[in-house]
Amino acid sequence: MAVDLKDVTDVATEPGTLPATMAAWVIRQDREGEPRDAFQIEEIEVPEPGALEVVVRVMAAGVNYNNVWAAMGKPVSVFRYHPEEDHHIGGSDASGIVWKTGPGVTKWQPGDEVIIHCNQASYEDPEVHGLDPLAAPSQKIWGYETSWGSFAQFTKVQAQQLIHKPKNLTWEEAASYALTYFTAYRMLIDRCNIQAGERVLIWGAAGGLGVFATQLCRLAGALSCGVVSSPEKGALLEQLGITGWIDRTGHAGMMRKGGESPDEEKERFKAMRGFGKAVRDVLGDDPNIVFEHVGQATFPTSVFVVKPFGKVVICAATTGYNLDFDVRYLWMRQKQIIGSHFANAWECHKANELMAQGVVRPVLWRTMGFEGVAEAHQLMLENKHLGKIAILVGAESEGQGKTAEGPGAIHAEVGA
Repeated sequence: MAVDLKDVTDVATEPGTLPATMAAWVIRQDREGEPRDAFQIEEIEVPEPGALEVVVRVMAAGVNYNNVWAAMGKPVSVFRYHPEEDHHIGGSDASGIVWKTGPGVTKWQPGDEVIIHCNQASYEDPEVHGLDPLAAPSQKIWGYETSWGSFAQFTKVQAQQLIHKPKNLTWEEAASYALTYFTAYRMLIDRCNIQAGERVLIWGAAGGLGVFATQLCRLAGALSCGVVSSPEKGALLEQLGITGWIDRTGHAGMMRKGGESPDEEKERFKAMRGFGKAVRDVLGDDPNIVFEHVGQATFPTSVFVVKPFGKVVICAATTGYNLDFDVRYLWMRQKQIIGSHFANAWECHKANELMAQGVVRPVLWRTMGFEGVAEAHQLMLENKHLGKIAILVGAESEGQGKTAEGPGAIHAEVGA
């Protein structure tokens, strides 16, 4: 059924009561492919909250690379993760208003203003109650491995996913940061135990993860060197107060494509050595930590350049997940590879306190209307974005939702 986008900001019911249907951007398996084609607007039945669940009216949503993968059906189709549903509503970041609570929910009431973290797990798994929810066999990322994400007028979540919205942020600012920021927080603060004076190499430093990694390094008293894909993205780092950055286009020969011949690998190794020298020129020494999320193209370089006894922490592989590297530089120099996946609820709450205090800030490149969901993911696929893209859903315009003084987002002034 056709959906009138002019009505997306209007909801016919008051908090506590749900309408029958809602507008949503939907992916279906038979149209997986380029984001501009895979995402289509449909009218979908509004879900009812179950036990310990909450339905939130989405005021704004954030765009992440995971739903680029969802659109394309790569590396596997998201319908493998939720085969009980024939549609996928993506979106793993949101700000909004609690609209209806399910049985057993006591902390949240209709009308509460919230953001949503994207980790879900069954309350029955013992790992949730003493180890870490990320270790639970039921663990999934909401809006990627589940449906009912944020690219719709309403979304359904577990009550434990809710966090109080920082009052110093607008709806679009509050929707822009949770997935990437909380991921970066766990990687550096908890998994790597970053210390003042350490040196950190950050791949994709002007992207959704990197802009928070740079801020966390500065907050911890660590030195950072950001790797970017253009001088424009280096200018964004300078807006963040980070002067040490490298344009990777000048070191393209170090990037691994896979299947290199012996001669090609020899040349790539020379380029990798040259890149390592460039990093030392910025940091004064080899990095103690390498912040990885690129994967196949950069991982051999990450293992090579990190200091002996240093750490390569990785949370994603946007260029490919089959990693091929010279393992001698790992074991003989006693380096560590640390896997990290999103964050648990406690880490999310602790990280959000820094956001509410204004000492870490969202980096927002562009805010688009609800009609821009497919276009936003296409821009991300083509690496034409700087910082985060937010989508207005229930909010009628930018700038709404801020109820207290304090610093808001840093807006990228280049590339828009």
